[in-house]
Amino acid sequence: MANIEKVDLLDLDEEDYDTVLAEDIYFSGRIDCNKPFMIKGEVEGKLFSSSDVTVEENAIVRADIRADRVVIKGSVTGNVLADTMLHVFACGKLVGDVTAPDVVLESGCVFNGICKMTKGQQFGNR
Repeated sequence: MANIEKVDLLDLDEEDYDTVLAEDIYFSGRIDCNKPFMIKGEVEGKLFSSSDVTVEENAIVRADIRADRVVIKGSVTGNVLADTMLHVFACGKLVGDVTAPDVVLESGCVFNGICKMTKGQQFGNR
């Protein structure tokens, strides 16, 4: 996928993602990826990405997430550290702490945790 950094994450469709975890898949463990990753199923453990992570509606994630950009439309229980941004849609739920330079919590979403805004900071190695 070319120049994903310049594409608006909210404009991406399923076919724009290199990896999609389907609705009927349950994964437990550690995921490391460096290309856009979409979750439609269930994940438990830890998720590290140098690219984008999208948690689709009806997806269930019980994991800490570390990624460049994170979009939540489903349910996430765990801490999120985003290098660039986090966006929780109205249909999304995040129970856990978030650290990111840009955080969008749409009206109607559920967020229970601590939010730390980090404009201008670099997080270093994963």
